[in-house]
Parts: sequence; C-alpha cells; structure tokens
Amino acid sequence: MAKGLKKLPGFKAYIILNNDGIVIKWDTLSETELMPYQKAVQYSHHVLDLCAKSKTHIKELFNPSDNHVESIRLRTEEYEMIVAQHGNFTVVVIQDEETNTKRDTQELEDTVQA
Repeated sequence: MAKGLKKLPGFKAYIILNNDGIVIKWDTLSETELMPYQKAVQYSHHVLDLCAKSKTHIKELFNPSDNHVESIRLRTEEYEMIVAQHGNFTVVVIQDEETNTKRDTQELEDTVQA
C-alpha cells in the first residue's frame, strides 16, 4: 500500500496508527523533509479527535442508515489530508494541495467543455 501511495502525484506523507493513537508507521516522500516521530504523534492525536467528533455529530444529524463515516477529507491552503479508519487502524495520507487544485481545475474544465 505505501509504495503505491508514494507513486501518486502530490503525495507528501502517510501515517498508520492504531485507534489508541499509537503511531505504527509513518513516512514522507522527500528524504530531505523527514517527518519526525513527534509530528506524526501530533497528527495522530488531532486526527483521532477529529474522527471521534465527526462520528458523534454525523450520528446526531443523520438517520442510522446514513450515519456511517468511512473517510474524512480535509483541505487547507498548504495540504490535503485524507483519513480513513478500518477496524482498529487509521490511515492518514497528506497530499500537496497545489497538485490537487490543478487536477480538480482540469477535471472541471473538461466537464464544462463536454
């Protein structure tokens, strides 16, 4: 999985953690900009908190058949973060926002032209 992620355009980093917040594996694409363990732990803390709050609020807002959260996509000016929980593990992928904006713009232009 990790090798496939690293080949995607715009990929910056990934973190795999268990649902207790313990970072199991983390890596970045650039060997010059390595993510320190403390930064991965910081991301894991905030991501798990965001997931818990998202699930709570989605359950309050939607019917039981529609209230399952599979993934969360968070876009900022600097990066895009995609979070997916499965079983007892969570995967966090951080992508370059500029690459995604260009791709989304091109897809929009292609749709408008069609």
